[in-house]
Amino acid sequence: MYTFVYYTPVPYLSTTAAIPSTPLSQIRGLRDRIRRTMPRPCLLHIRCLSLCLIACWTSGASADFPTNFDAFQSGLSPAISARLDVTPKHYRQIEPSLFHLCLDHADQLDMLSDHERLDALVKLAEFIDRKRDAAGDAIVIGTDRSMIGLLDPARGLEPKEITTIAASYGARPTVFKQDAATESIRQVADDFLASVGKAAADGTPATVVVLGHGSPEEIQSYSIPFGRLADTLISGSGATAEKPVDLGHLVLICDDCYSADFLINLGTTIESRCHDRSLTLESLPVMIAGTNRDRVGHADFGEKFVPHFWKDVIELFYVRRPRPDAVTLRDFFEKVDNMMYGYGRAPIVQGSQVTGYRLVDPTLCQDPVFFVPLSDADLAELRTILGLPADARLPRFLDIG
Repeated sequence: MYTFVYYTPVPYLSTTAAIPSTPLSQIRGLRDRIRRTMPRPCLLHIRCLSLCLIACWTSGASADFPTNFDAFQSGLSPAISARLDVTPKHYRQIEPSLFHLCLDHADQLDMLSDHERLDALVKLAEFIDRKRDAAGDAIVIGTDRSMIGLLDPARGLEPKEITTIAASYGARPTVFKQDAATESIRQVADDFLASVGKAAADGTPATVVVLGHGSPEEIQSYSIPFGRLADTLISGSGATAEKPVDLGHLVLICDDCYSADFLINLGTTIESRCHDRSLTLESLPVMIAGTNRDRVGHADFGEKFVPHFWKDVIELFYVRRPRPDAVTLRDFFEKVDNMMYGYGRAPIVQGSQVTGYRLVDPTLCQDPVFFVPLSDADLAELRTILGLPADARLPRFLDIG
């Protein structure tokens, strides 16, 4: 923070007054407190001092944090990336995550000088990278891991699109898809949620895959609101006043429209309901969204409805050889994310190298999101970086790109 020093002949401020950089409302409050105790002949001096304080505060403060991603890219990213020991490709993968994290705390960042804010942004980027490193080896598809699928009832993928890739890695699949001749939408939704609740209770590793149509409020294909899924996970965990809610053994994948918004609502609702019920939340699940915030999903249409995200998962980890021993979270946030970056963008090629991308059709960009749970130590570190009070409430999950 800047420190301003003023010299004035006004009797009540006859000594040097050192006034730290302060929000405008506090400066005006200081002016008013002095005015109430100041003799009338001195008011002119005080008015001049107030104008000086306000002018200096305005010129010393940094510009407001950009609310537009393009402005963040052009205005702040060059300085941030120059301070990080990462490749352009790597920074590209964490850049949206950094933007949204900073946007959530824009008011706090706006209080900092340009230099202080850049330091904080670099530290936040490094924090995201540390969480990527820490979570990267988590298995998403692998031996002895359960896979629970929910497929669009009309033109969705067939069960084999999950059962085949699961079997190739030794996972145990259970797939739900309405048979209109024998099942209702509600019956399939109930059966799916019962299976998810059992996975939450077992404590054994499980990956839940939802492919179909969605909105920020619900899994539309089966009319499952995020609140109902949150209650299923909390109840399934068997939590009590003594036993915390621990969902860290689960991975949730949603490949449908507005899936990041849905998963943010889900994570936030689990947190709030644990708080309201006086339950301790040990860990949220890992959550993977096939589409970023406020974005629709896209699919290839033919005889089947094939969402782009899961299509690329099948291409990378089933069709291509050799296959890895297991598919990890790092495989998803590096390889799947990189493959999907081509949707709506065209590569810029110089010689034999791809040096960047140009935007062709922003409506086709999905840019998947990967959320990981945060520990108490993680939250304490974030508060320190942001300059927040030790008891400030923060989400217990983080978008890591």
